Amino acid sequence: MSIANLLNGVAFGALLLILSSGLALIYGLRGVINFSHGALYMLGAYVAYQSVGALGFWGALVVAPLVVAVAGVALELGVFRPLEHRSHVEVGLVTFGLAMIIERVIVLIWGEDTLPVEGPGGLAGTVSVFGSGYPAYRLFIIATAAVMAVGLFVWLQRSRTGLHIRATSQDPEMAEILGVNVSRLSLLVMAVGGALAGVAGALAAPYFSVQPSMGQAILIPVLIVVVVGGVGSVGGAMTAALVLGIGQTLGNVWAPSVTVLLPYVLVIGVLLWRPTGIAGKRVV
Repeated sequence: MSIANLLNGVAFGALLLILSSGLALIYGLRGVINFSHGALYMLGAYVAYQSVGALGFWGALVVAPLVVAVAGVALELGVFRPLEHRSHVEVGLVTFGLAMIIERVIVLIWGEDTLPVEGPGGLAGTVSVFGSGYPAYRLFIIATAAVMAVGLFVWLQRSRTGLHIRATSQDPEMAEILGVNVSRLSLLVMAVGGALAGVAGALAAPYFSVQPSMGQAILIPVLIVVVVGGVGSVGGAMTAALVLGIGQTLGNVWAPSVTVLLPYVLVIGVLLWRPTGIAGKRVV
């Protein structure tokens, strides 16, 4: 196993970590799987593509999360609130249909071609890692995911807002009785979840390029990460993201013909061993 292959797995796991953290956060509060989360990630990548020419990569990395955060708020106001008394299956199907609509709109605006995005010039080269050259940009993705994971963990554990999110995830009715503004908290969580999807999309744009199918391609791994980590658990999703990212990347090197089965074997094994996932019902 080479250092480069291992770091490739960590880099892919880092993207899954950022994206799945947002999805787990939304599920923890809303109790509904947002099937349009992959489309929000794709939207972030296209916004980065559109912005990078005028603002540069760093400007695009700021603009993309802001735009997708607004889309998350719109999703809360336009879908989750009007349907909050409907079944989870119905709401899930609506978000699935919304993902298809977003993808179609993106195709109408940008077309179906794969679009390259230029990364930051300062991270264009390689860095020596234990004597092997490795792309600096991928190390940047890993570092960004690590910083965001620590920041999210501290926010949820140490801040008053984080306490409210954890309380509402456990019992929204009791949290509201105790004075928590659940409606405002839902808006915040949808904005943060959208922003995380936007960051992941902007980071993925120079890594994978931008194409209309990227949202669908990432959605299943992210859903598996959330289920394996413990549905609604941000910490569990982070752990599962790294495990799946490393396992799938190394599997593509050693046994590419069977690697496609790895995520499904992982989710079946975890659900048989621990039906509530790695972290159980914890939010963090």
